[in-house]
Amino acid sequence: MHVFPRGRDAAFTALVLGLLMASLDTSVVVAALPSIGADLGDPGSAGGVTAAYLLAVAVATPVHGSLGDRWGRRRMFVGSVTAFAVGSVACALAANLAEVIAFRAVQGLGGSGLIVAAVAAMAELFDRDELVRRQGWLTAVFALSSIGGAPLGGLLAAVAGGWAVFLINLPVCVVAVFLGVRSVPGARPAGRIRFDWTGSVLVVVAGGCAVVLGSTATLGWAPVLGAVALAAGVAFVQVERRAAAPLVPPRLFADARLARAVAVTFLAGVALFGSFTYVPLAIGAASAAATGLLLLPMSVGQVLATTGFALLARRRPRVTVWGRLGLLLGVAGLLATAALPLLQPGPARLAAVVVGLACSGAALGLSTQAYTLLAQSWAPRDILGAAMATLTFARQIGGSLGIAVFGLLALPQVFLVAAAALLVAVVFAPGAADDRVPA
Repeated sequence: MHVFPRGRDAAFTALVLGLLMASLDTSVVVAALPSIGADLGDPGSAGGVTAAYLLAVAVATPVHGSLGDRWGRRRMFVGSVTAFAVGSVACALAANLAEVIAFRAVQGLGGSGLIVAAVAAMAELFDRDELVRRQGWLTAVFALSSIGGAPLGGLLAAVAGGWAVFLINLPVCVVAVFLGVRSVPGARPAGRIRFDWTGSVLVVVAGGCAVVLGSTATLGWAPVLGAVALAAGVAFVQVERRAAAPLVPPRLFADARLARAVAVTFLAGVALFGSFTYVPLAIGAASAAATGLLLLPMSVGQVLATTGFALLARRRPRVTVWGRLGLLLGVAGLLATAALPLLQPGPARLAAVVVGLACSGAALGLSTQAYTLLAQSWAPRDILGAAMATLTFARQIGGSLGIAVFGLLALPQVFLVAAAALLVAVVFAPGAADDRVPA
């Protein structure tokens, strides 16, 4: 489908707004959870609200990618915004915590579609050079989410009540639909739509077990959840090989570059997202406010790295080199963080905190953008959504499994094992010879 330049700008704005809502929503709501739980008289169970959202985002990601390839990005984008808006209103009107959790899952289904639609539709709208040029806007989205989400949620809860965090989504949803309904790429070949229902059920089971495994503090069910996730994952691979319209087309992995990009993204998710949960324990700050202040270098490192990538990658377009640089920065950051429990309070320990967290933040931002951009360039156009969804799903599941595995280790070992995972990713990462855009 041809989109005129003005239409591309409108589509980009709509997609960025959707991505902003999906990425900001977790941190904003987390900050308001104490107020919401208190209003409902069940503050101790409010963690299920966050778990429901994360679970829905994770398990719905491959489905959104596959449906976008068949139905078109526009339909999936508008449908995702609608689901997100409906879930937001329903959460604000919920009468008890069970309803909030259920409607938060509806929000997660919409948020998952917004993430996949953004990365897939942008690859249809722009070539690599233009995608690199627009990275600054994406950097601003993630910076706002990581730095401003929790303060915004806390402010809204204090001024207007915890339920306000759901209602602020509605104006953004209206603007996103207004811009996207005529500009986001939409046309797809007509014909009967076939869908991989068996694969969808299996990925929900496998992904759901992995997310629950990473988010629960109870280890009693860990062997059962792990076994079910593994069995469902193996069955999913077998089903996808035979499916007429597979959720994750096997030919994605026929391209060694794409297969390696997905593997590296998974390992980065294990190492960086998986270890992040344990950073506050390694810092050992005396209060939540002090921990938040010390975590600021991570956000700053992420912003600086992604901004530098956006500014410099057009002059130094070897994106695979940028990806490996991000992974190596992560190794350095994790090693510095591993040293924290061994250092006495003082200038050396403070320097290790700043360097370690800044490098980890830079690694997260740089590796995510580099391998997403490479996958956007390499993926076949007819299964672009499935490719982007697979990449996102690999990162999410990697993070959940990392949290679960690292929970069995002592603090220094958490970051040493995470650094080892990133070193393996460096070895398997696509190299300079792969860094070309198909004609």
